[in-house]
Amino acid sequence: MGVPQERGPIQGEWGMKLRFWLVGVVTGMALLQASAVYAYKTEVVVKAENKDDFTAVVAAVHQQMQSGGRYEFVDQNERQKIDASFADMQSLFDKYGTVAQMDQNTKVQLFNDQEAVNAILTRRDDKRLVCESVAPIGSHIPRTTCRTYREIELERSQTQQMQQQMLQVNTPRGGKG
Repeated sequence: MGVPQERGPIQGEWGMKLRFWLVGVVTGMALLQASAVYAYKTEVVVKAENKDDFTAVVAAVHQQMQSGGRYEFVDQNERQKIDASFADMQSLFDKYGTVAQMDQNTKVQLFNDQEAVNAILTRRDDKRLVCESVAPIGSHIPRTTCRTYREIELERSQTQQMQQQMLQVNTPRGGKG
């Protein structure tokens, strides 16, 4: 006869189910963390390591701020802020040539200028999804709808045009009343 083997606290069919469940929970948590990281990843628009790269980035951003471009909804005040930041960054690249040659304080200044520009461009990105939860008329159950920033801005523009047209039609143009 053999020596009886000790069994741990988890045993039998119930133990196997519990182990399977724990493995599933751990795997699920790992996947959720991975997807959460992906969901919060933002695109860096302005980042350059040397003067030539920076010049190309500035040209590309200015092109995309034109009508029909990805950043066409950047307003005039924001354009001035972007251009001021670009001028600051250009002066740093003129002085040092590359990021590797910059001292720590200069790198911080460059980073802050890049972040200011990226914040504006990210907010005005026509591909950015904007979601809202709104209860439809006649219902108390909210529905989540998502649209791109471009769709929202085009709808806003069309609504303003329609209001202007309605005001022109309803405004008397003189003559006998």
